[in-house]
Amino acid sequence: MKKKVIALLLAVTMVVGLTACGGGADTQQSTDNAQGTESSENTENADAAGTTAGGEKILSVQVGPDPETIDPALNSAVDGGNMLLHSFECLLTVDQEGKLAPGQAETWETSEDGLTWTFHLRDGLKWSDGSDLTANDFVYSWKRVCDPMVAAPYAETVLGMVAGFGDAIGGNLDALQVEATDDKTLVVTLSSPCSYFGSLAAFATLSPVQQATIDANGDAWATAAETYICNGPFYISEWVPGSHILMSKNTNYWNADAIKLDGIKWNLIEDANASYSAYQTGEVLMIKDVPTEEIPSLSGNSDFFVDPIIGTYYLSLNTQREPFTDARVRKALSLAIDREYVANTLMQGTYSPASNFMGPGWVDTDGSQFIDNANGGQPYIDTANYEANLEEAKQLLADAGYPDGEGFPSITYSTNDAGYHKVVAEYLQEAWAQLGIDCKVDIVEWASFTPMRRNGDYDASRNGWVGDYSDPSNMLDLLYSTNGNNDGKFSNAEYDAAIDVSRTTLDAAERSEALHTAEDILMEEAGCVPVAYYNDFWLQSDKITGSWHSPYGYWYFMYADIAE
Repeated sequence: MKKKVIALLLAVTMVVGLTACGGGADTQQSTDNAQGTESSENTENADAAGTTAGGEKILSVQVGPDPETIDPALNSAVDGGNMLLHSFECLLTVDQEGKLAPGQAETWETSEDGLTWTFHLRDGLKWSDGSDLTANDFVYSWKRVCDPMVAAPYAETVLGMVAGFGDAIGGNLDALQVEATDDKTLVVTLSSPCSYFGSLAAFATLSPVQQATIDANGDAWATAAETYICNGPFYISEWVPGSHILMSKNTNYWNADAIKLDGIKWNLIEDANASYSAYQTGEVLMIKDVPTEEIPSLSGNSDFFVDPIIGTYYLSLNTQREPFTDARVRKALSLAIDREYVANTLMQGTYSPASNFMGPGWVDTDGSQFIDNANGGQPYIDTANYEANLEEAKQLLADAGYPDGEGFPSITYSTNDAGYHKVVAEYLQEAWAQLGIDCKVDIVEWASFTPMRRNGDYDASRNGWVGDYSDPSNMLDLLYSTNGNNDGKFSNAEYDAAIDVSRTTLDAAERSEALHTAEDILMEEAGCVPVAYYNDFWLQSDKITGSWHSPYGYWYFMYADIAE
């Protein structure tokens, strides 16, 4: 179940915790009940253990503020991802030991050449409104991810290897080779073998969504409880922006008999101090956002958890704006950062200094750690030699035509105000001032932050990525020129060519070499600025049983219970 960590961990594990499966249910739930009036009234009287006055078990948690979106095709944030894991289920899931497990598909097989994947759905699958869910729903949903009008940021990552993707992303959706041969069978044809396609079939972007609901409500379907039809263990019964999202048990879920909670209340709190106060009073039994000033006193407490996750805290520099079009400028800004100070002092050791873009936990094609084989076994940035890095940064800036920052325009660094983001922003002002650069800090509300960054409405910005699966392509694909999550708009033909080789080659050694070549180019060109490797830290009451946390930054409460 969940792993308690007293010391602050700096190593990254490869144990994956996703949804486990078993059992079944056929109870029908009407769309009228999806309004959830009774449940929401009871939640107001929840006691500290999470049990309502009416006897229901409502688990109250906090994983972030209002999500930008909880449309599976559009979400690219961890907070929205946590909610999607509880309201939707893909063809496959990944069990607590990190192995692929049945989800909506009970069995699946791959052809000998690796190009055809066939998924066999369970009997009697239902949407949360009680209507039938079939293989055709997956066909519609996957084609929707390719729809240029939807502009799903993960489209290329999750479906780029499917035959016909190029035509589909151009608007011919029927070109995508995804076919329902009958109501229970989905056949997917790939343009080239993809060893990790099973992990993609378990990834939230490829969740099924109900066409009738989207046809009737457009993009607004995913913004209100009344229209949010889903297929996972919980459905949304109440949604009060700025306050909470209440999910109630979905009795139409195939494994509903295994769900012990009557509901989950996601408290939409942006301020860490408010989260901490709610936890202290027992209003909330788990909080992700812990005030950083409280960490020294919390370390060692049985309810304070730190778990390593695979991911990197990095900065995006808008490569479409001067002076960030110059790789020497980007590299100077990178080398001027004292990563040891940021991770060990500002972040109080809860993060680790990043010498590479790809940190610990990513698995190379031979099963070894990707980072161990990068750059000839040497770090790209010597984080222990900051003074030399700073001198190199000054020289690079001078070579770019800005000696001691002369003539360099004032720039703005954008971030949201959570965790360590603000203190890091203030530090960057000081670090870049050593180059003679004037940097202003712009604190942006979370709901506006990610669309601003995606649209390129910034100079420099906080960014980060936590792995969705352990193949290094998951993160290196981010910097491919056409990737929807390429917020810095980095574009390099040699980088794209290396990624193209990694996507198509059947030779494991050649694929590994191509991926490492891509990171070599990225670091040399400073296509982004890695700062630190992530760990998750949070507070969780021991009254919560049966939950777990994965190295992908997700909490799994679907099979949890609340101790009396």
